[in-house]
Amino acid sequence: MDRSRPASTAASAVTLLAVLGSIDSAGAADAKVPFSVQELVRLQRVSEPALSPDGKTVVFTVRETDISANRGRTDLWALDLATKGAVPRRLTSHPENDASAQWSRDGRFVYFLSSRSGSSQVWRLPSSGGEAQPVTQLPLDVGTFKLAPDNVHLAVSVDVFPDCPDLACSSDRAEKAEKPQKNQPSGKVHDRIFVRHWDTWSDGRLTRLFMLNLQDGHITGDPVALTGTLDADVPSRPFGDASEYNFSPDSSTVVFNARIKGASEPWSTNFDVYEVPTQGGEPRNLTAANLAWDAQPTFSPDGSQLAWRAMRRPGFEADRFELILLDRKSGTRRELTATWDRSIDTFAFSTDGKSIYALADQFGQHPLWSIDIRSGKPTMVTGPGHVESFVVGERDVIYTLSSLKSPAELYAATVKGGDLRELPRMNADAMSAVALGEPEQFTFAGANGETVYAYVMKPVDFTPGKRYPVAFIVHGGPQVSFGNAWSYRWNAQTYAGAGYAAVFVDFHGSPGYGQAFTDSISGDWGGKPLEDLQKGLAAAFEKYSFLDSKRVCALGASYGGYMMNWIAGNWAEPFSCIVTHAGIFDSRAMAYSTEELWFDEWEHGGTAYEKPANYEKHNPVNFVANWSKPMLVIAGERDFRVPYTQSISTFTALQRRGIPSRLLIYPDENHWVLKPANSIQWHEEVFKWLGQWTGERKGQ
Repeated sequence: MDRSRPASTAASAVTLLAVLGSIDSAGAADAKVPFSVQELVRLQRVSEPALSPDGKTVVFTVRETDISANRGRTDLWALDLATKGAVPRRLTSHPENDASAQWSRDGRFVYFLSSRSGSSQVWRLPSSGGEAQPVTQLPLDVGTFKLAPDNVHLAVSVDVFPDCPDLACSSDRAEKAEKPQKNQPSGKVHDRIFVRHWDTWSDGRLTRLFMLNLQDGHITGDPVALTGTLDADVPSRPFGDASEYNFSPDSSTVVFNARIKGASEPWSTNFDVYEVPTQGGEPRNLTAANLAWDAQPTFSPDGSQLAWRAMRRPGFEADRFELILLDRKSGTRRELTATWDRSIDTFAFSTDGKSIYALADQFGQHPLWSIDIRSGKPTMVTGPGHVESFVVGERDVIYTLSSLKSPAELYAATVKGGDLRELPRMNADAMSAVALGEPEQFTFAGANGETVYAYVMKPVDFTPGKRYPVAFIVHGGPQVSFGNAWSYRWNAQTYAGAGYAAVFVDFHGSPGYGQAFTDSISGDWGGKPLEDLQKGLAAAFEKYSFLDSKRVCALGASYGGYMMNWIAGNWAEPFSCIVTHAGIFDSRAMAYSTEELWFDEWEHGGTAYEKPANYEKHNPVNFVANWSKPMLVIAGERDFRVPYTQSISTFTALQRRGIPSRLLIYPDENHWVLKPANSIQWHEEVFKWLGQWTGERKGQ
């Protein structure tokens, strides 16, 4: 397997390392307190950069935490890129949320979503200054929107009841459902699954795409349903966004991706790309021949080509996404990245249409790439770190970058030359006031003798010669990477601040190391990944003398939680304690109670009734008799991905066997812990548990 970095990226990587190094040095000089969850929840979260048509101003979303209200709230900020020494300025400061900025093509207005009117609607703000003005006043919430290049058409997504003739009908029905009359039956009848998805029960509504006509910033006429009678959510649920639909440059056509529901939606990954005239009509399926995932259709700047991401294997959500190019005149299609063994994430055309910018994992990093359209050759644009979002202009690509030592902040890369520069940081003061641990990436020979990548994070109070307790963190997914990125859920710096060294491994199944490496976990959840974890921890102990092998606790959520339950029965020796969050306890029961069935069915090679032995092969429930280590069990009652009953079963088994254990359960959280107060409590309970069994009780 070729793990070399393209030579053309060396200068960019060195430049960015210098930038990150200067940031870290400046922060260390005035460090005051060890980083903790208290600092974590108060950081400003930067996202959604939107570049003005002249490339001189970037507007972006900043999420701040309202501790007293126990919630996050978002505002729009702007940065003048053309003026040296300019600092970010706040554009909106309403108590409700403002987010998702888009510029009008003439640069006169910034359109955005806001809940300031009591519901989520589209508003606009004059770029020259002034008050925000409402654009839509629909009877239902606007979920996402996109402004057409002609500034005359506005696409919006709205949740509606498909048998309703208009939005008012859907609004009335939703209101009645939310406020039922007394003495009325409360039962809800379903005739197909999904009956629930992620954290929400189905109420029969679909997310549909509508076209609105604009005149001087006001809506004229009635909404036109672009998705027609398709039995599909556009954007997809639960995490779909406006990247799933786009206008053609001449505003005559809209393209979108959608998966037909029917009875098979919970075990299907067959998303297709559709096109429809802006004025409405019957959507035309452009990818019917591909029964796997087609996503994010995007036009080239001149409209001559349409690009989208495509998988090849139906039912596999972690298959490699390739970039497909369609010549709209000839109808020919080309697999642009067929020979590049990386999976494409978000992408966008360059303004001259000669290249495509894209994100893809690479050996524990998540950089921005430039892909030449003629040759398909990828060139890395950014260096170390995790690019979370980006927007392309004629002169610059503006992107948000995080790392193990920094939350996401704004950066710029010049289109010509690839020079990287740091933009003013929203969290500069906050990060300069805390002490951070130092991360280091290392490699070892894992399962099958293949090179596996991992990280160690030194504790904040690192002193040569001293030995520190270890937090051994196992990532979820499982086909995700725990690399050089900032997290608001599993943040290695919170462990460093509490006096722990953290070790985390990108075991077999992680992306960024070739698709074969990613594929290798399917059907082998407790095999090669466990071997990688065993060998990775041993390699860390051998390489880093400051790790105390007698004081180690293992932690993980989702697949990581499954691995905690698997470790408890198959590799308990090194650990003083275990923390399992939303972990699978019984693989067969999970197959009948989770919602996205395609995931379990692919990973186990079929359904539980067709392939029962596959579900039992690495099933934690079969090894409960071997359990002995103290375990903290955590779950959210609104978690429908790994239902909380799995965690109740785990806790029951522990208690019945007399093993020291504790259950932390959240009635108002899903697969994640999102509310600030709950996040603080989560960290406090986790560090209390680790401290109880390792003797380390500081900092949290």
